[in-house]
Amino acid sequence: MPEQPKPRHEARPSPEDEDAGRKRLASTLRHGSRAQVVVAVLLAVLGFTAIVQVRNTEQDNTYAGLREQDLIEILNALTGTAERARRERDRLEQTRDELQSENTSREAALSQTQERARTLNIIAGLVPVTGPGIRITIEEGAGPVSVGSLLDIVQEMRTADAEAIEFNDEHRVVAQSSFNEAVGGIELDGNLLEPPYVIEVIGDPHSLNGGLSFAGGPIETLEQYDGATVEVEELESIDIESVREFVRPVNAEADTGQ
Repeated sequence: MPEQPKPRHEARPSPEDEDAGRKRLASTLRHGSRAQVVVAVLLAVLGFTAIVQVRNTEQDNTYAGLREQDLIEILNALTGTAERARRERDRLEQTRDELQSENTSREAALSQTQERARTLNIIAGLVPVTGPGIRITIEEGAGPVSVGSLLDIVQEMRTADAEAIEFNDEHRVVAQSSFNEAVGGIELDGNLLEPPYVIEVIGDPHSLNGGLSFAGGPIETLEQYDGATVEVEELESIDIESVREFVRPVNAEADTGQ
């Protein structure tokens, strides 16, 4: 029989040879030429690119092996998640709009309350005011000016929408004011007013003046029956500085039923 060939076995490098090879590789990397370094970098880049490509391929193939029913279930789950996200977004937007509307309403109510408080303070004579109006100067004649004549002036000014009235630059007229006869003049809320009487009124100058000068009005009464001299000036700006102290009602209460 012919002699069977003996299998050839490749010689494995000895540990000394492997160690020597690693040393040569390290030496090459440390002291290699520029071309060798470039080749090493290119190989590293190619290796990294290959790894990334393999991972992307694995990710792209995640759903490749799934059945149609599985894909439908996944799609339904994603659709449900998107729908829940949309509803949550709508809810948050509605809450935002409600808060903005509530804040706007609160600001509007606060602004109206503040404006109402300013108006009431002016009417009650609690704050100084300024604005256009008229100045009425009444000089007595042979006799004194009657209380009724001054009351007529005040009433006509209120009818002409006077916003503030002041006598002799120091006494503010309010809703509770009262006039009485007094020696040497007229008493306003317990304060003596001496002639000449100077009345400053804030409001529309033309309307206020018209409330005094009509036939049979306050000016005609003062001149014909009291013998007084009356002068009226329309002014672009009048400052009324006198104020009244706030008096809290004792007997009256707000009716919550109205």
